[in-house]
Order: sequence, then structure tokens, then C-alpha cells
Amino acid sequence: MFVGVHDRQLDPKGRLALPASFRPDVLTAESFEEFARESMEKVRKGEMSLNQQRAQASNTFEVAIDAQGRINIEEKLREYAGLTLNSRVLVSGNYNRVEIWDPERHERVVLLGIEQIAGSGE
Repeated sequence: MFVGVHDRQLDPKGRLALPASFRPDVLTAESFEEFARESMEKVRKGEMSLNQQRAQASNTFEVAIDAQGRINIEEKLREYAGLTLNSRVLVSGNYNRVEIWDPERHERVVLLGIEQIAGSGE
């Protein structure tokens, strides 16, 4: 399980050092295959469109963790996330996934989530 937020910085080559506590549980090929099967099942059931699945699959990249615990963040994903080489990033645990965020964007979505929780009365 992934929880907490870790402050990191991309290096000049676009690599990110994963928190040591996250490394052992990063998505394995088998786990990703299960995720892909679930996605395909959602399309079959009409819970997800084929276009959504296509967008998801075409923006997925296989990465390896190097000996220093770093992963390479593809340029396309850096652009999407608003990250640049040498930029500060947050590595956020979201229970079953690891998310990589621009700090300002992360703060906005967390505050939105807090507002939604407060508004639900729970």
C-alpha cells in the first residue's frame, strides 16, 4: 500500500528517485496485466469507453527501477504533468498506486478533495 507524500526533484535526465518505502511494491508486470484486464472488462460492460481505454493505453509506459531506485519519467508524461527537468515533484501514495505531481497541482486537488469530504457530512 502506498500512502504519504514525498518531496523529490527530477534530475537533468528526467529521472525520479522513488521513496524507498514504495520501491518493493511498485506495479509488477503481473499486476499491470490484471489492471489491463480490468480496464478491458470495464469497456465490455460499458463502464468505460473504448476511447478512454485507448487514451489510457497509449499514455502508459513501461519503466524499470535502476540500482539507485530511480525511474525515468517520459517527456510526454512530464509535459502532461507540468514537470520540467530539475523541477520539484511530489510522489504521492494513493493506496494502490503511486502518483507523480507538480506540487501546486497536487495542493489544488487535495484541497478539492478535502472540500468534498467536508461537504459530504461524513
